Amino acid sequence: MGRVTERRRVIRIRDGAVSTRPDTLVAEEPLEIRLNGKPLAITMRTPGDDFALAAGFLVSEGVLGRADELANIVYCAGATQDRPNTYNVVDVSLAPGVPVPDITLERNVYTTSSCGLCGKASLDAVRTTARWPLADDLEDAGGSAVRIEPETLAVLPDRLRAAQRVFDRTGGLHAAALFSPDGELLDLREDVGRHNAVDKLVGRALQQGLLPLSGTVLMVSGRASFELAQKAVMAGIPVLAAVSAPSSLAVDLAAETGLTLVGFLRGTSMNVYAGEQRLALRTAVGGA
Repeated sequence: MGRVTERRRVIRIRDGAVSTRPDTLVAEEPLEIRLNGKPLAITMRTPGDDFALAAGFLVSEGVLGRADELANIVYCAGATQDRPNTYNVVDVSLAPGVPVPDITLERNVYTTSSCGLCGKASLDAVRTTARWPLADDLEDAGGSAVRIEPETLAVLPDRLRAAQRVFDRTGGLHAAALFSPDGELLDLREDVGRHNAVDKLVGRALQQGLLPLSGTVLMVSGRASFELAQKAVMAGIPVLAAVSAPSSLAVDLAAETGLTLVGFLRGTSMNVYAGEQRLALRTAVGGA
């Protein structure tokens, strides 16, 4: 696994019996993302798929949307003075003619839940910047281009869990997976941060020329925050499902943009918070 995992000595207590043993932990290291040579962001991540992570981050920032807008991504050699390459700094070069966002120490980053913006400002920023409107196929109720059976959604958490190779060794990673509407696993990435796992998925899709991901379902192993809903919208993903709860702002964003948002997906039980037209429901939806 290389730098993805590390070994540490632990004291194990089981039913009063004490022993020592090595334990496998998920690695966590900082990644600095530079844009055209200038520092842009730092995220704590599990090493691996760093170029995809950086590309996916820039998709969610609204900087990239097509593979030909990305010129190159490289590790910065000698990232620390008088030391070898740490492989913790990447520099993204945009293709000629691609607008470079204003990068300042006080930059207005609307794409993270800790950015200081909230409510209407955050919703407006994502809605006006998204390249692929999700609501277009929801205008006619029941006429969505993507239709998914609730029974298909129900099996996605188990399929995601079965594909988590590193989680089996560490128990400490989030996962994000792309599925087809009939439940076929298309790609899966793991990371100590759920947002990084999604960025790695989206970045790989950008590099392969697959954006927008209009025919897919995004499944995440944790909760559905505003940040994850925003990343789905910016990548053109119409359905976001999570095993845990969504935040109120994530639900607001889903309703405003046409994202189908499913939470508490556990077995055959789930809550649909927005975009129910994409689900093949067999009974009428009513009530307050």
